[in-house]
Amino acid sequence: MEGPIRTIDELEAAVGAKPAAVDLKVIDHLDAHARRWLAESPLAFAGFADAQRIDVTIAGGERGFATALDEGRLRLPRAALDDPEQAAPGRGAGLLFLVPGLGETLRVNGVVAAVDGGAAVVAVQECYAHCAKALLRSDFWRPTGTAVPADAEAFVRESRFMALATADAQLHADLSPKGDPAGLLAQPFDGGLRFADRPGNRRTDSLRNLLARPSAAALLVVPGHARVAVIQGGASLGADPRQRQAFAVQDKMPRLVTSLASPVIALRESAALARARPWALPATPPADIDPAAVFAAHVRLNKTRGLRAVLARGVVSIPGLMRKGLDEDYRRNLY
Repeated sequence: MEGPIRTIDELEAAVGAKPAAVDLKVIDHLDAHARRWLAESPLAFAGFADAQRIDVTIAGGERGFATALDEGRLRLPRAALDDPEQAAPGRGAGLLFLVPGLGETLRVNGVVAAVDGGAAVVAVQECYAHCAKALLRSDFWRPTGTAVPADAEAFVRESRFMALATADAQLHADLSPKGDPAGLLAQPFDGGLRFADRPGNRRTDSLRNLLARPSAAALLVVPGHARVAVIQGGASLGADPRQRQAFAVQDKMPRLVTSLASPVIALRESAALARARPWALPATPPADIDPAAVFAAHVRLNKTRGLRAVLARGVVSIPGLMRKGLDEDYRRNLY
């Protein structure tokens, strides 16, 4: 397939069907592992959506700035957000929490149930650990040693990390991490912007959202700097080999490229990034946060029934197997 991707069938023909087992790592609450992750996280990327628009911003502060009120509710201080007005009641929310030194991230999806006492309360619908590929490809925890560009197009070319916010018609928001070396993450074209879809957790949430609602908000980061680029625009998916070849790495082409037509691009200083100081904190994560253990625990906590689920729970119970599988996947399938 070389033309635009418009249907789920065309999407699956290009990237493969969504594996049934991939959703087994998703739980519907904040378990002890998630709460421990939140306690060590000084930084989150956040996407919010309503029927009119999709937004993206950053939240940051001291470690543990976001907290679990209980298993089903997350407290997100509005003062921690660069754009607190985005966290309005009724909006879908997609959150991505980082811990310095960890490649894996914690994703929490839900809806802003209320704004109470200066904080947004997010009713949790999904919670799961995300693979480390985006942060590995971007070398996120290694800050750039060069000055950050003042020109928007130059900034886009120097960026190495992207937080992509999408949503479907039911306001199920998704905040997807993307990472690549400078020059390969996002590329301008004829008044637009393109970026590749690399191997990841294979849930394809953002891709499916873009088919249902072809609009996106993206936030680009040059690691080490508090200046960011915020981008919004209409989006389309394509598999044109010429477009894909421009993003080839190690002789591997991505299967899809997303194009944003006539996007609005704004450079700004992120107060949240400045508060979080993610590149100034020790890059050695706490010993009691083991992403492989989080993956395994969430598979065991998932409520899905059936033979596939039973087998998956048996596999993740084998000591060391989850960590070995993750490391092998990162080695073989980074691109």
